Amino acid sequence: MIDYSPLYRDLSGTSLQNWLADLPTALERRLTEAHRHGDLPRWQACLTQLPDLLPATVELQQGIQIGAADELSAEQQQALRETLQGLHPWRKGPFELFGVQIDTEWRSDWKWDRVAPHLTLQGKRVLDVGCGNGYHMWRMWQDGARMVIGVDPNLLFLTQFEAIRRYLPDAPVWQLPFTLEELPEPTGGFDTVFSMGVLYHRRSPLDHLLQLKACLRPGGELVLETLVIEGDEQQCLMPEDRYAQMRNVWFLPSVGMLERFLRRCGYTDVRCVDLNRTSVEEQRSTEWMRFQSLPDFLDPTNAELTCEGYPAPLRATLLAKRPE
Repeated sequence: MIDYSPLYRDLSGTSLQNWLADLPTALERRLTEAHRHGDLPRWQACLTQLPDLLPATVELQQGIQIGAADELSAEQQQALRETLQGLHPWRKGPFELFGVQIDTEWRSDWKWDRVAPHLTLQGKRVLDVGCGNGYHMWRMWQDGARMVIGVDPNLLFLTQFEAIRRYLPDAPVWQLPFTLEELPEPTGGFDTVFSMGVLYHRRSPLDHLLQLKACLRPGGELVLETLVIEGDEQQCLMPEDRYAQMRNVWFLPSVGMLERFLRRCGYTDVRCVDLNRTSVEEQRSTEWMRFQSLPDFLDPTNAELTCEGYPAPLRATLLAKRPE
């Protein structure tokens, strides 16, 4: 069972103190229910097999590198590799633990390098919605955030996060196995809220934007990254069925329409800071994610189209403020 007591202490006396009335019970119930998941015992066994040592070095500025190869014998390093492979598939990263390089499906560091120059996180309380295995949360903390809380209901992602957190036990970085809707009322407790790669999975994108705004203090900032299409502010794509083989994709607006979404939801200072066509170098299959990936989801004769004939993935990052 994950010990969340340090998080509860950190929440005491903050604008999120009201969480203490409901969060411990909700977490206990969720983690108790999680033990019914068929793969969870195997994943948790992987955690117990991780090397029990304090890494001599930790580097989070250019990536996530914990420990060095010479801290383990060749046999221990091979055992570590096999243990981490037991948590396949690794979607977000990359990570390096004691010389074992986890080459994840996504080069999430590339996305962070595009987004980070536009942010100021020093001393801020941050919420990461749909945080996956927490890769970006470690980068947020390294960039100065005083507390980072991520939410994602996926239990494999939570286990991967705990594998990394094992070697950063004092970091004020936490992952909660909930959806945004399952969180206690946030009462505007966060300075910065991230929603990256989530909006297009929402059947009601405006409701999602309103929920995110409710998490922000007055004057707080939203960082929104999502799939978009080219076009004017009247353009939006709703796939007939799948998009790039994903079933749960609902709305891909143009940047102009997305900006209108945000303004209609009451955000101010709305601006697009990055627009990037996802490449097959940024998202692809690896030995750490052996299923199909972006190269399999594009038209084999025209990489500017998905296999369904829609425009290939284009991602925008927008910033917006909750009014004071």
